[in-house]
Amino acid sequence: MSTSKPPSTDTPSIPPSSFPITPYTPSTTNTPFPYHPNDFIRADESSDTDFYSTPRFVTHIDDHAISLLKKYYSENLPKKGRVLDLCSSWVSHFPPELEEAALSGKKKKKTEQTAPLAQDGSQAPEDENLEITGLGMNAPELAANPILSATILQDLNADPAIPASVAPLRATVCVVSIDYLTKPLSVLSSLRDRTVEGGSVHLVISNRCFPTKAVGRWLRIGEGERLKMVGDYLWWSGWREVEIVEVCDGRMKEGEGGGGGGLARLMGMFGGVDPLWVVRAVRVAQDGDTVEGKSEL
Repeated sequence: MSTSKPPSTDTPSIPPSSFPITPYTPSTTNTPFPYHPNDFIRADESSDTDFYSTPRFVTHIDDHAISLLKKYYSENLPKKGRVLDLCSSWVSHFPPELEEAALSGKKKKKTEQTAPLAQDGSQAPEDENLEITGLGMNAPELAANPILSATILQDLNADPAIPASVAPLRATVCVVSIDYLTKPLSVLSSLRDRTVEGGSVHLVISNRCFPTKAVGRWLRIGEGERLKMVGDYLWWSGWREVEIVEVCDGRMKEGEGGGGGGLARLMGMFGGVDPLWVVRAVRVAQDGDTVEGKSEL
């Protein structure tokens, strides 16, 4: 992604990607948020806390999509600083080098918490390490994720404010969960407030979901409109440089791995692997750094 001004050495940025990228700007940007509260009504409006109370130690995208997501993360996520895994679970799909950096950062954080301060009263700067915080709905799932340095149990549909303790964020990821948020603008504008200038958000989207818990409009539109809808979420919550990245078009290409052996390759020949996109954006400075056109969503 390009920025309006060259980033300083302390400002994170998204490097060039090997995946197809389409810049996205809403067709009309000076109007109120273009969705109605009815668009966010779900078939099952019962307690999300109850729905997610039972641990699900499963993956929600297939092995091929996971392998490509790891490649995307390897190319685009920072190697140090604070990263938030939003709507997190027992696995974050980070590539080996980021897992190693996160585990090292987690170990250093524990050491620093118990070690005496230096003579000048200082500790090592936090942004020298990679620290991953997981915010999710199920405590056993979060506890099983080895790369998380900290965990937050929170229902974002009941309380959409991102806790101040996660700041300052250099990046946030959210894997196949944005379709469950009933107040996306509140969540994403709060997330922007916790993110450093030049920091990024990466919303991962596929075509799988729990249909009774996805917002109603999501189920009524096709994949292309869903990507634009998420782009609109980001724009109207104050993020800029919105882009749609095609990570997997639903077909396995020559030379791509992805696990699953021959069956996965055979499915890929017939378009049987999960498609995957990332809708991403950057926090850039704006006049007064205020978010215009906020809504209760």
